Formats: sequence, C-alpha cells, structure tokens
Amino acid sequence: METKIFKEDAAPAAAILRQGGLVAVPTETVYGLAANGLDREAVERLYAVKGRPAAKPLSLMVPDASALARWGRNIPRGAYVLAEAFWPGPLTIVVEAGEAIPSIVTAGGHTVGLRCPDSEKTLALLRACDLPLAAPSANPSGQPSPKTAAQVLDYFQGRIDAVIDGGPCGLGRESTVIDLTVTPYKILRQGALPEQEIEKALIASLKVVGITGGTGAGKTTALDALRDMGALVIDADQVYYDLCQGCAPMLEKINARFPGAVENGVLQRKKLGSVVFSDPQALGDLRSITDAYVVSTIDHMLACHAAAGRRYGAVDAINVLDTGLRDDCVATVGVLAPAETRIARLMEREGITAEYAAQRIAAQRPDSYYTENCTHVITNDGSREEFRLACDKLFKQILEES
Repeated sequence: METKIFKEDAAPAAAILRQGGLVAVPTETVYGLAANGLDREAVERLYAVKGRPAAKPLSLMVPDASALARWGRNIPRGAYVLAEAFWPGPLTIVVEAGEAIPSIVTAGGHTVGLRCPDSEKTLALLRACDLPLAAPSANPSGQPSPKTAAQVLDYFQGRIDAVIDGGPCGLGRESTVIDLTVTPYKILRQGALPEQEIEKALIASLKVVGITGGTGAGKTTALDALRDMGALVIDADQVYYDLCQGCAPMLEKINARFPGAVENGVLQRKKLGSVVFSDPQALGDLRSITDAYVVSTIDHMLACHAAAGRRYGAVDAINVLDTGLRDDCVATVGVLAPAETRIARLMEREGITAEYAAQRIAAQRPDSYYTENCTHVITNDGSREEFRLACDKLFKQILEES
C-alpha cells in the first residue's frame, strides 16, 4: 500500500476515515495518527500499527466546544470555560464519555479526553468527516513524536492510508491533559500549555470578592452571607497556617533567609518573630516569601472551585489589597465598625481587657485605609440582623452586576 499525501482538499482524507482508514494529521504540537473514533475496527488497527498497549485509552480530536456535550456527558462548566479559553489549542479535556464512544477508545474506562487541535487543515478534516477522531501521536510507541509529515512517513510509509502535510508543527510538544471528572481536577500530563495559564482562565470565570477590615469589625458575618450564596470562602490566615505546618519549599526559603527559624521541619514562630517584628526590612522579606505561597495556594483552590462548575469565591485576607489576590477579585469590600463596638466584641470573643482590645485596634490600619482603597465599604453599626441584610444586599449587587 502506498501512503497518500494530501495538502489541500480535506474531502479525500475524510472519505478514507469514514471507510475505516488511518490518516496522519498535523496539529500545533505534533502529528497525530487519526482513525474514526466510533469505529472499533479502525481503532483496533490504529493500536496495532502504532504498537500501543490496549490498556492505554485514546483521546478524541473534535472541531469545537459543541463536541463536549455531543461526545461526553455530565460536562462541568469548567470544561466550557477552558474550551473557550484554549480551543483550538494544546489542551486535552478529560470528561465522562458519552454512550456512543466505544470501550476500546476508553480502554474500558468511563472517561474520554477531547482535544481541538489548532491546525486549520485538521479542523477542516474534522468538519468534513463529522466524526470524533482517535488520534494519538503519529509514532510507534516509545519513539519520538513526529513534527513533520516526512517524519511520519519514515515511521509508517505503506502502513497507513494517508498523511495530511501541514508543514512543521510549531510547538513540538504534546498537549496538556486535564481531568475534570475528579475534584480537585488533575493534570494528567503537563504538556505545551502551562498549568498556571489554566488556573488563570478558571479563576477569571469566577466572581471573587475580597473581604478585609480590622479585628472585630464583623467579617465573619459578611463571609457567612457569601458562603450562603454559594461562594467558596477562603481564609488566608488559615492557608498561611497550613503552609507553615507542611510546605517544605516555603519553610526552606524562610530558613535560608532567617537561619535557625526552622528546626526539624518545624517553624520556630517565637524565634522568627523576635527578628522580623523589630525589623521592617526583615518583615518585608518574610512577607515576600510567604505571600507568594499563600497567593499560589489560594489561586489553586479557586481554580479547582471553578473547574467543578462553581461561580463565586470569597477571600478573607487582611492584606488582600497588598498582594496578587487583589487581581483575582471583582470587588474588594472593607468591613468597618465603630471602635467601641469592636472593643466589646474582642472582649467577649477572646476574654481580654478593654485596654488590651483598644491597643490591638489602634495598632491596625485606620478606617480611611479601607475607604480609600477598597471598591466598597460596609459599616457594621447596628444589630447583627441589620448588618446581615446589608451584606446580602451588597453582595447580591456585586455578584449579579459585576
């Protein structure tokens, strides 16, 4: 059999695929070896020609995001977010497989990877044949993935029906594979698309409210209102505490800057505090280390929330205005309350004296900081019920109008 080479018209290659043949196709990453993903015999031939283990499932090439619902089921909102952001492009999205997908494609599993390649010739082929194409890289298993049609022919001349010559592939690296059937999502293969870009796109699909304000002002009530609206509420202080308990890379950086601050993997808080709280430069260095890890962790939490189909998030952080967290927020809300109200709350909550409560409040930022820097402020100067109603009204306005 002579392997045909096509350069322009998609119709001949589409006819070959509909008849059960194999066609190598270009993508922006590497060349793929395509078969009709609904034809069990064609897929069996693909496995045999490539020497691919039958236990390894195949992904399917599709022309656009409408294929998510056509060939999958129970599709989370995050899949459409990522398809809109990166398709056509080097991202394979794993979703629950629809009933039409044969088990040979999924290797007996219940999921399937869908991929929309950024190659106009291959997109034209997908539209012409109107089929999902099983298309692993066009190389014998274990060999380098081909970046040109000539390299495909070196592997498979006479063993496959055709090659669509789309010129050299630009990226030369396989797509990134993300599994959205699990929570939190998993990156199954880190390919040409960085995970950080995926996180950014997912977070951008959320409406995140940043909550800040002084101790005793009533942030808990505000956060309860957001939680009841379906928001994932993240406490930045708790994230920092958790990182201090077990984030080895962060602790290593802290110990490198402040030798002896970490002993046997445990942060020595008093020892570190004795250094940083009397030295503004040292405190700034510590914050530059910890803020980066806190922001990164919160970003990942928000991205996982979005991938699962959620729409709202909230971050409780005293420093939300001074870190990268602000970039995630559609609004920042400063919660204010009269000093005497805050003192009374602190005394009741923590069993401290009025004098000590007043000292703590005096050491924090003034109300003017929040009124000048937040997009919204809300004052807690009445009953808890009145404040909760005011929070509900404000957050409904922010989440529905932003």
